Amino acid sequence: MTGFVPALRAAEALDADMDGATNLEEITASTLPADARSVPRITGPCQGSNAYYSLCQYDRSYVFHKLHLDFCGRAASLEDREAFAGLDESGQDRAIDAALTGCLRTNNWIGKDGVVWRMAHRKVKPLQAIKSGDNRGVIPLADYDDDYNLFMFANTGDRDVRDLLKADYFVRRTDGTPTTYARVASLGSQSIPQMRRVGMLTTKWFLVYNVMFTALPRTAAAQAYRAYLNLDIAKLEGLQRVSGEPVDYDARGVQADACKECHATLDPLTYPFRNYDGLDNQPFGSYVDRRIERTFSDIAPGIGGIPETGVVLGQPVANLVEWGRVAADSDEFAKAVVEDYWNLLIEKRPQGEERDEYVTLWQALKTTHAYHVEDMLHALVRTEAYGVP
Repeated sequence: MTGFVPALRAAEALDADMDGATNLEEITASTLPADARSVPRITGPCQGSNAYYSLCQYDRSYVFHKLHLDFCGRAASLEDREAFAGLDESGQDRAIDAALTGCLRTNNWIGKDGVVWRMAHRKVKPLQAIKSGDNRGVIPLADYDDDYNLFMFANTGDRDVRDLLKADYFVRRTDGTPTTYARVASLGSQSIPQMRRVGMLTTKWFLVYNVMFTALPRTAAAQAYRAYLNLDIAKLEGLQRVSGEPVDYDARGVQADACKECHATLDPLTYPFRNYDGLDNQPFGSYVDRRIERTFSDIAPGIGGIPETGVVLGQPVANLVEWGRVAADSDEFAKAVVEDYWNLLIEKRPQGEERDEYVTLWQALKTTHAYHVEDMLHALVRTEAYGVP
C-alpha cells in the first residue's frame, strides 16, 4: 500500500483515454478517465466555431431543430425555422413548448413501433414465436401487445407513470392518426383478477415468460427489479441484505458462500410472486391460491413455507400489490424513468456536471411534475445537457 498514493499522484497529469482531459480533471468532473467518449464539459473559453449555433451554451435554435428530429421524427420546416428565428427568447421558449407538445402527439412518438414503444423492448422482451393475438407465433401462449399498450398509456398523456407498477386495469389500442390508448377494466387475453394486478408485473406475458414452470420465480423478481428500477442484481446493484435471509425453501443451495449475498436480497424480492402462475395451470398467467403447495410439494420438504410477504428496497411488503406500490413510489423508480429518457434523448448516462440536472429532473418528476412524463420532458429539453450543441 505504500506505493499506492504516489502511483495515483503520478497518474493525475496523464490522459489515459487520450481525450484531451487529464485523469485528475476527469475524476474531479465524475467522468471516466478510461473512456474517450466520456469527457468533462468545457468550463473555460468556448472552443471551436459553428455558423449555425452558439457552442458551449444553451441554444434555442439548436433545441428547436433537435426536438423535431427526436420527437417528431422529421426536421422542422424552413418556414418554421425562419419564424422561430424572428422571435425573442420568451417567444422562442413558447415555440419550443408548443412544438414539443405537438410532437408528443405524433405516431413517431406514441404509435405502435414508435419511439416510446421501442423503449419498452428491454422491459417486455418480446418473442414472436410464442405470441398470441395479432401476428401470432407458432406456439401462441400470451399477447405482449397488451404489455406495450399499458406501457404506452402510462408514459404518455396526462397520466401517472407509476401505473407501470400500480395499474389494476388494462389498455386497448386503436391504430390511427394519431394512435389512441384507452383504459379498460378487463381483456379476454388476460387472466389475473383485478385485486391481484400489479401493472406490468402481472400481465399474462410477463408471467408466462418469466415464471414459466418455476416454483420460486427469481427470474421474474430480478427482471422487475432491473426493468423498472434499473437495478441489476447480476451486477451487484440494489443489494440490501435482509436479516435471516436467504432461506433455502426450494433446496437450490442459495446459502452457499458464493450465492448468499445476492439471494439475501433476491429471494425476499421473489416471495410475493409465489402464487402467480406461469405455465403450470390453466389459464396461463393466472393467480393460483396455494400454488406452491398444489404444484410443487415434491420439490423440497420445506417448499410450502415460502411466504407471500417479502422485502423490496428494505421495506417489508405483504404481497405483490404492495411490492408494486412501494417500488413505484421510490426514488429508484423516478430515477429509472428519467434515466431511460435521458439515455434515449442525450444518448449517454448523466455524468459530471450533468448529474445535477438529472437529479433535479427525477426529483421534480415526483413533485412538481406529478409523475407525468410529458411534463418532465418539457423540463428535460430545457437542460444544458440537451440544449448545448
